[in-house]
Amino acid sequence: MPRLLSIAGILCLIAACLAAVTTPTAQAATALPCDIYGSAGTPCVAAHSTIRALYSGYNGPLYQVKRADGGLADIGLLTTGGVANAAAQDSFCANTTCIINVIYDQSPRHNDLTIEGEGGAGRADVGAPANALPVSVGGHTAYGVEISSGMGYRDNSTSGVAVNGQPEGMYMVASSTHVNGGCCFDYGNAETNNQDTGNGHMDAVYLGLRCEFGGCNGPGPWVAADLENGLYQSNTGTSAGDPGPGILPYVTAMLSNNGQNHFALKRANAQTGGLTTTYSG
Repeated sequence: MPRLLSIAGILCLIAACLAAVTTPTAQAATALPCDIYGSAGTPCVAAHSTIRALYSGYNGPLYQVKRADGGLADIGLLTTGGVANAAAQDSFCANTTCIINVIYDQSPRHNDLTIEGEGGAGRADVGAPANALPVSVGGHTAYGVEISSGMGYRDNSTSGVAVNGQPEGMYMVASSTHVNGGCCFDYGNAETNNQDTGNGHMDAVYLGLRCEFGGCNGPGPWVAADLENGLYQSNTGTSAGDPGPGILPYVTAMLSNNGQNHFALKRANAQTGGLTTTYSG
């Protein structure tokens, strides 16, 4: 069935991509995430970040802010393939408030995320405050997306996204310093009608404190696969051997799924070290 890209829950998002499942090959340091995926023959079908470009050649807008008076402005990059021009946001939003209204897809698919409307989970969401999550990138200030309860972004009309049990993979860079056990902070591929249409109709990566099936290792947070219905750390639901990434400012959470009978979860400190595979089966 058709699915969508969805971000909802309580956490802070820095960057996220949706692609096919093949492991990318090593590339030069100048290659950005979607360059690497593309060179492996598994191009990004969605690439979202309010912080930086995810392609070395990207020079379009990263996101759109909406001012309290209704004014709109697209926020782009300081340089091609670089980081966000946060000064443009600061100028546009000076002496007033702004929300993030749209998170643009940097991929050629244009699967842009807009504020989620009313659906099976309740009333329509609201946009995240545009300046709530300042971060420093190479000496430049940029703004992540700080998500709290009642905030979320979604696309119900996607292009090129896996359907009908096709394989796919996804990752997000988020923070484990701002989490809870509510359901659910996800990035991934879900229904296109804002409703729960049954088991197996969703494929998203989760980071948070929710231990869906009990018996989890420690207090969390954990990385899990939201496969609708349920947050799966393994094929049985819980991974008793995985204590989670710990409390870190930047966590990489990855999910790959062949769409039929196998999925894998990986996590890492996004600032250092390699990936840890917490489940594959």
